[in-house]
Amino acid sequence: MNPALRDLGTLFMVGLPGLELDGSTRHLIDGYGVNHFILFRRNVESEDQLARLSGDLIQYCRDQGLAEPLIAIDQEGGTVARLPEPFAQFGDARLYGDGPDAQKDLKEYVRLCSRDLKKIGVNMNFAPVLDVCPCGHDCFMERRSLGADPVRVAELGALVIHQFQSNGIAACAKHFPGLGEAVIDPHLQLPVVTDSREKIMACDLLPFQAAIRAGVASVMTSHVIYEHIDPENLATLSPRILTDLLRGELGYDGMVVTDDLEMGAVENDLGVPEASVRAFQAGADLLLICQDHGKVTESLSRLYQAWENGEVSKERLQQSFLRINRVSACFLRNGD
Repeated sequence: MNPALRDLGTLFMVGLPGLELDGSTRHLIDGYGVNHFILFRRNVESEDQLARLSGDLIQYCRDQGLAEPLIAIDQEGGTVARLPEPFAQFGDARLYGDGPDAQKDLKEYVRLCSRDLKKIGVNMNFAPVLDVCPCGHDCFMERRSLGADPVRVAELGALVIHQFQSNGIAACAKHFPGLGEAVIDPHLQLPVVTDSREKIMACDLLPFQAAIRAGVASVMTSHVIYEHIDPENLATLSPRILTDLLRGELGYDGMVVTDDLEMGAVENDLGVPEASVRAFQAGADLLLICQDHGKVTESLSRLYQAWENGEVSKERLQQSFLRINRVSACFLRNGD
């Protein structure tokens, strides 16, 4: 197999600059084969506009001979929600997780959220957050977490996954292997978790194990160093974490998506193109670049170079193509 640069575009999920399918995004699609997208608040004006944008993305990918796109969003609720009113509004996950009717409330959240996402052509939600987060320790994930009890987070997280995917929306378990103990926000700089491997295995991984049993469509990586698992590489770039731990010990063979590679925890050190190759080598399948299209094209060129010079094998590429295609087959409109 000699992958053309355009074939590698399906390994990337990218953001769009505005409310319409613009020339830069069209160039990524027709010139580089990019066919997966993530929406943000900057892309939202109304339900009709969003449905039109999704429809234009789908049609333009079809016109270029590409598979229909995965179109994703972060619609956790509370502090991380991209859809304003009149779309349904939700509280933080912590309010549900700590509430007396958590299962009932979360089912209603998923029902309303799935309804809205399907109306606008979104087929993937980057939720639920499965980070186990203590209360009152200044951890930046506290409000986004379902709680401090790993068994309860596992139970509620699996419920959310099952409900979303039963409604035709691909779910994503994040942020592997758990950044609930992190105080520093990886959007800005690199956090370090000093918990022992034993504690991570007994606590942080329980919700992800439950997510895998529930058949979660994807797992998102964390931009955090876990001192007692891999002290040299943050999880997104760590073969020990993504290949040995997630794929090997936990037996997950689904799609792994990176968190945004433009975050400070990554970009301040390696830069996005090199981080894209390192993340792919570590075991990620879908590389997320949320804003700068120049960095997308640079990363594609660097990944193609990595294939040409033997840093990435054809077998490794085929594995990721297969995992992404499996998710697409389950959750795209023509795969219902």
